[in-house]
Amino acid sequence: MTPEEFDEAAEYWTERDATSARMPADELRRAIDAFLGEHQICAMATASADLVRCTPLEYTYRDGKFWIFSEGGLKFRALKENRNVCLAVFEPSYEFGRLESVQVTGTAEVVDPMSEKFSRAAAEKKLTGPTLEKMRTKLHLIEVTPTRIDYLCSTLRKRGFGVRQWIEL
Repeated sequence: MTPEEFDEAAEYWTERDATSARMPADELRRAIDAFLGEHQICAMATASADLVRCTPLEYTYRDGKFWIFSEGGLKFRALKENRNVCLAVFEPSYEFGRLESVQVTGTAEVVDPMSEKFSRAAAEKKLTGPTLEKMRTKLHLIEVTPTRIDYLCSTLRKRGFGVRQWIEL
């Protein structure tokens, strides 16, 4: 591709979004929250100067944030340098016209394992007592705070809305 073709491809959604019908913000937020509450697996992309990583992870979505437990991995090498992350959650459908997904741009924080936040997240996952004590040195909690959420849902077209909606947070 030429540089111009890359630019044209990069602007595809920007141009479409400029003329697409928007959902009311409260309705969009409810749809996003419902979708994220119905799923538990995301792909989290991290990057640093010399590393790009995309890791499938289990998440809990609470109070507009993602809690992700991880034992470790190269994503932490990237997070050490760059706290910006992107999460993708999607409906595993292969049928065109039935797509539904959420892409989250946000910042990650590795939560102190001795904090109340860590204990609360662990309790929700039933990681308490002896189990948690055994894992405390091995288990890390990543909290992702969204700054933007893009919602793609093919069926929104039937309701007169653009298929891609977004919220800036």
